Amino acid sequence: MPAISIMMKPVSGLCNMNCDYCFYTDEASKRKNESYGIMSLSTLEDIIKKTLAFAEGSCSILFQGGEPTLAGLDFFKSVIDLEHKWNVNNVIIQNSIQTNGILIDENWARFFHDYNFLVGLSLDGTKIVHDSCRKDKNNNGTFDRILDTIKLFQNYQVEFNILTVVTKYTVQYTKDIYLFYQEMGFEWQQYIPCLNPLDEFHTNFNYSLSSKDYSLFLKDLFDCWYEEAKSGHLRYVRYFIGLMNLLCQQPPGVCEMNGICSRQFVIEADGSIFPCDFYMLDEWLLGNFTTDSIEDIENRRKELQFIEKSKNLDSSCKKCKWIYLCRGGCRRDRIPLDNGILGKNRYCSSFQFFFEYAYPKLVEIINLYS
Repeated sequence: MPAISIMMKPVSGLCNMNCDYCFYTDEASKRKNESYGIMSLSTLEDIIKKTLAFAEGSCSILFQGGEPTLAGLDFFKSVIDLEHKWNVNNVIIQNSIQTNGILIDENWARFFHDYNFLVGLSLDGTKIVHDSCRKDKNNNGTFDRILDTIKLFQNYQVEFNILTVVTKYTVQYTKDIYLFYQEMGFEWQQYIPCLNPLDEFHTNFNYSLSSKDYSLFLKDLFDCWYEEAKSGHLRYVRYFIGLMNLLCQQPPGVCEMNGICSRQFVIEADGSIFPCDFYMLDEWLLGNFTTDSIEDIENRRKELQFIEKSKNLDSSCKKCKWIYLCRGGCRRDRIPLDNGILGKNRYCSSFQFFFEYAYPKLVEIINLYS
């Protein structure tokens, strides 16, 4: 029985925001069941019972959406009760949640603190950038409400990370964003390139990030991080720390930097299981936690070859001097060839440019903190 990590979507794709770049809205629209509604407590119990019976040592449970807080605070109190009830192997349970922060009040903040939830909070930078894409259902910006949530988290000592989606709007404000995050004291930051809809690699949407855009973003962000690290403050920017880990021959700690898809259990509100948050489509259905055993789910995963297919690298990648840092990148960013095999990453030129620029400075920071 190994350690196990699961991701639950307790409200499927339901959300109280209307973000321009929402990848899950796109995915859900391509399924037979666009929404699986809100998870029942019986389904929740089935999932927790089966997961904890299988786990050994530790178990990580991430709640995501849509917007998972729409399930209500009582739902998450039930999570804690069920974890206590079914933790038959006495594993260490690590709960986390990704939220847009809109519904957070003192009761939520107190709950997250008391039960040691790690919160991933979506914030896309300064007000002008954040409000360009992250709007509520009335098409109003949400930046000010997120700052109120951050104050609550700070007051209640909630452990939280900042999750920032990078769009074309981000690029011209990268340094402003980093300085703003410095001023706010955000030690843990993750920057996520926005996704175009599935199989629309070459369509230019209002938020789309070009290779040139991403090159500039990475350079500007790295310059800010590097100068701060040189001065004695090593802030956790997930991608840069992942690169340092790779250079030190350690696991990167970042899924898309592993060079192969990881073994994931992503669970919809009805218990349906998929191999990745980016591929929650009918053709990738692995089974259902309420009816299938984990062994059956794993057999289906092997049958679909989801992980095995991610091992294929474009021939040019195998010859690239930076393959040990890039590793092909996220499967979702790799452009399929005519035969269906995954080709080069859409940001290939961005990575090549960035590694040439940043490599010696990364080594310098590694030596500084060794």
